[in-house]
Amino acid sequence: MDQKKPETKKPVESPKLTPSHQAKWYVIHTQTGYEARVKQALEQRIKSLGVENKIFDVVIPTREIVVIKKGKKSKAIEKVFPGYVLVRMILDDDSWLVVRTTEGVTGFVGAGLKPTPISEKEVSAIMKFVKQEQPKFKTKFSVGEAVKITEGPFADFLGTIEAIDETRGKVRVLVSIFDRETPVELDFLQVTKL
Repeated sequence: MDQKKPETKKPVESPKLTPSHQAKWYVIHTQTGYEARVKQALEQRIKSLGVENKIFDVVIPTREIVVIKKGKKSKAIEKVFPGYVLVRMILDDDSWLVVRTTEGVTGFVGAGLKPTPISEKEVSAIMKFVKQEQPKFKTKFSVGEAVKITEGPFADFLGTIEAIDETRGKVRVLVSIFDRETPVELDFLQVTKL
């Protein structure tokens, strides 16, 4: 006669959170223009000081834009927040010291002396903004500036910029025709500064 052993129930284990799940995003302030150097130096220090289990990501938010230079369009990388770098980390004395003493870091962004993490909503918004598909045009024109039209039916006319649409790479120029100001929409490439 077979007797069945009573089944023992194993206690249900709660899923363990890995250290990276406990990490939060912080913003560090750097000397402007040193963001890439700070990122590289910080990543080297993370490895050499063995804090990979506390500091997980170092990100410089950038996006691709279209720049008009000397009448030609070219793609460029623009820093979304010059002078700032995002760091995903578990904040404690060791990780704070590693980041804070990295060359080029001027401090953490936060209330008082304590670094304040940014919300997941803010991180998500920044990442979406950075990944936007449509490249943005960047130009040196400003509203009210005098320009010369270089191409099209109004070539060699002078005008004043009334509006700028960086998303589409267009400007609306007021051109004097028959003693009247007439708005003409042109591509950035069709005008030059005087």
